[in-house]
Amino acid sequence: MNFSTLSLPQEMLTNLDSLGYKKMTPIQAEALPLILDNKDVIAQAKTGSGKTAAFGIGLLNRLDVKKFRVQSLVLCPTRELADQVAKELRKIARFKHNIKILILCGGESFGKQLGSLSHQAHIIVGTPGRVLKHLNKDSLNLENLETLVFDEADRMLDMGFMEEIQSVLEYVPKERQTLLFSATYDNEIIEISKKIQQNAVSVKTVSTESANKIDEYFYEVSSKQDALIKILSTFAPENVIVFTNTKIEAKELAENLQKINIDAIAIHGDLEQYERNDVLVQFANKSCPILVATDVAARGLDIKELSMVVNYDIPHGSETYTHRIGRTGRAGHDGIAITLYNSFEIDKAEEYRNDTRKFESSDSLKVKAGFEMKPQYVTLVIEGGKKDKIRAGDLLGALTGDAGLKGSSIGKIDIYDRQSYVAIERVLIKEAHAQLSKGKIKGKKFSVWIL
Repeated sequence: MNFSTLSLPQEMLTNLDSLGYKKMTPIQAEALPLILDNKDVIAQAKTGSGKTAAFGIGLLNRLDVKKFRVQSLVLCPTRELADQVAKELRKIARFKHNIKILILCGGESFGKQLGSLSHQAHIIVGTPGRVLKHLNKDSLNLENLETLVFDEADRMLDMGFMEEIQSVLEYVPKERQTLLFSATYDNEIIEISKKIQQNAVSVKTVSTESANKIDEYFYEVSSKQDALIKILSTFAPENVIVFTNTKIEAKELAENLQKINIDAIAIHGDLEQYERNDVLVQFANKSCPILVATDVAARGLDIKELSMVVNYDIPHGSETYTHRIGRTGRAGHDGIAITLYNSFEIDKAEEYRNDTRKFESSDSLKVKAGFEMKPQYVTLVIEGGKKDKIRAGDLLGALTGDAGLKGSSIGKIDIYDRQSYVAIERVLIKEAHAQLSKGKIKGKKFSVWIL
């Protein structure tokens, strides 16, 4: 676990020691030998795991200071992360003089960046949108690139940067080392890896291969709606799918919850496609914590991290039950599945009894005084999309530039043909709406409204 076990120059080891890098973290111990061996690596690593040093030591060790060309590019989802990464790289780079690291992000003066690029740099750290803008204007040259890093790749996908990433890839050499770091490790990330990496070696310091860990509870109740409110108050889940057996019940339940300050939206077979899009976007981007759904309407719904599933009605058959509850407890996270039944449904409920499922009294469920559920984000809708050549970087630039928001206050970005959806922290939504309404995106005015 000591850095001295790696094939690194002594001056780098001395500098790492002075910075307090005594022992390698698990991600560093597993990924660094592979990175130093010039392998493509796909690594599951959360913020604070030491991933920046893992790829930073690798790309700095490979760097030729005398070759004053861009040799490494680190792509980050937000300006804040890019600043943080560049700061860490500069510390690690102290072992050698004249290593130039440049940040290219939206919300900063493009002209100033042009001036900095005219003097060249060894390492670029930036957001996909702004990096692509410089590539399109020929102010950035990546012909000599040797290492390409995607930091927090899952967040970049959430923020809608896939199109920009694909465009950036057209400017980089095919022969290169590509390192991909992501907090989650789902099929989407694996598919991206296949497209952008060559024989990537997988590094996981957090096991996600185990079966879903789901705690299953069954409660006999007199009023299902009252019991649901108690469950939400007692367990305090971040997001929930509540399954009903009929679309009328889904619609009514969502409306009733809204009346008592519990944010809920319903998805059922009577919705038009645009209404369905609105509902799914809001739930997926954390603009609404509760989705009330029928089985048919929930088909194809993929939420990466779902805290809880509630069977408001007992499902028609064990196969449907398994399919419903399998939506929670994914990717190494714990899940909770709760089934409600009344005195008329006792026989149906008993069919599900086994050694692992907990049949408990609803007396243990309580509602806290003043209980309500409000979302982390609210969705801003821009009446422009792919057909208007709007990219995620354009929206991020407008919000972090003129509107003055931090990238960390912006959640998931979804861009459709004619509309774009951006999740904004709830406390900032009015300010963001006002600024974007009077501002421009790509030099054009677009209608903006709050969903």
